[in-house]
Amino acid sequence: MSDEATVRSAPRVWRGRIARSVTALAVLGLTSAVVASPRPARVDLAGASEATLVAVAPPRTTLVCAGPLILPAAGKADSAFNPVPVAPVTRVEAVTAPDATTTAPSIASGSLTVLGAATATAPLDPSTGHASASVTGPAAPVVVQADPAGSDPARAAGVTSALVTAGDLRGLAASSCQRPATDLWLVGGSTEISSAADLVIDNAGSTSSDVTIEVWGPSGKVELAGGEHVLVAPGGEQVVGLPGIAAEQRRIVVHLGAAGGNIAAHVQDSLLRGFTPAGTDLVVPGAPPATRQVVPGIVVGASTVDAADPALLRVLVPGGTAATAQITMLGADGVVALPGAGSIDLAPGEVTDVPLGGLPAGAYTAVVDAPVPLLAAAMLTRPGLPGELDATPTLDRAWVASSAPGTGSLVAVPRGTAASLVLGAVTDGTNFSAGGEVVANLRAFGADGAVVAQRAVRVAAGSSTLLDVASLEAAGLGPAVAGIELTPASDNPAGVKFAWSLLVTVTQADGELVSVLLPTPDGQDVTHVPVRAGTRLGLG
Repeated sequence: MSDEATVRSAPRVWRGRIARSVTALAVLGLTSAVVASPRPARVDLAGASEATLVAVAPPRTTLVCAGPLILPAAGKADSAFNPVPVAPVTRVEAVTAPDATTTAPSIASGSLTVLGAATATAPLDPSTGHASASVTGPAAPVVVQADPAGSDPARAAGVTSALVTAGDLRGLAASSCQRPATDLWLVGGSTEISSAADLVIDNAGSTSSDVTIEVWGPSGKVELAGGEHVLVAPGGEQVVGLPGIAAEQRRIVVHLGAAGGNIAAHVQDSLLRGFTPAGTDLVVPGAPPATRQVVPGIVVGASTVDAADPALLRVLVPGGTAATAQITMLGADGVVALPGAGSIDLAPGEVTDVPLGGLPAGAYTAVVDAPVPLLAAAMLTRPGLPGELDATPTLDRAWVASSAPGTGSLVAVPRGTAASLVLGAVTDGTNFSAGGEVVANLRAFGADGAVVAQRAVRVAAGSSTLLDVASLEAAGLGPAVAGIELTPASDNPAGVKFAWSLLVTVTQADGELVSVLLPTPDGQDVTHVPVRAGTRLGLG
């Protein structure tokens, strides 16, 4: 069962002047101390005994779910010009996964709490019948917390979905809830005059976070017009209008570095063409710069090379060295040539879009390789019918962040959407057909936490496959799927990993709305830490 609550809280008011706090840390020298740390830096181990591994309890799982969409200015009296003629339907949902071997709950207790609130909004506790929970119409971001039931990290995932069927924000904007971090890269969005790009930064921690903002555009790193440092209070949120600090950038990449506390962030990206909406989505953090980027879940329809609104890849070399990148598209039958763009030259610091027009219809995983670290993401498009005020067809767009293969195993499925899994089997090297067939063990969970379907999904190395979630519901005799887990089979060949995502859609009279969700990154599985008896502890 799911618990729903309509949340009302203070309006989202962003205050520019926030008192900065400085915490003084007193360091006390100890003699004959016992040090327990995963990284025992600056410890003099002269004469120390051999390290002993000591069991530690796994930490609490904390996820931050995006809050409601930021609405444009109120419309005029004539409803035909109202930018928000229908209210967004926003829901935050969380799901837990039982242990794979014992089917016992992986969490002892948990909750969904509106950011900054003193009390929980909904319980998340399988032992009391709350294996999943939801908050409908939250007025702010929602924090999911789950305490582990045993020696392994609690397994939970969440999703925010916002459906807008008409007006400037028409689209399906959805994103998986994030594990807070200190270093975030967001690839996607624009600050051109027809676009809106709002950077939303959330701090679910107990200390203030000083966030440094960097932006890259088509001509290189952007000199910001102020606002490069933002202080986010504990339990607070800050919104930065990117057009105000990095105006007229057709393509952007945003980097956030946080000091003092972990953060979650996204860019709300929307586009208008005259009076016609051209999509709203949330740009979420992807993998950090690396010499290989993998973007799963690229599902495209048939198109030509010169299509007007093709899907695309966005890439950036954030360092100072130019590079030639190789783009490999893994389709249903293996590697598919990308017309005219299998190899691209990238100038350092310049954000580049690579159209994916001309690909056969189907599901793909993009692999981008370069000799220097780079970033990548994809954007999907879904054309619709012309709007009421002009002849321009509507459009919806969805951003797909990159992810490291094998780093996520659980995703929450938003209610009211049609969902499909996209799995890519990616080899470590560039011989993508090597490795043979690999297997992913799939479990689908209902809202009550019970396993409603399970199967082995087989994918040839160097290819991608699409699996309709409705087929899992049919196999489970009808219960709606609230969460999906994918884990690699133990006997899979070495050197091949899965990259996967969840494509979610809503079909309406004027066209299909689309979004793509990445699985929640697995928690830190730190079960033991080394403990040494030292003779001296200090900072020198």
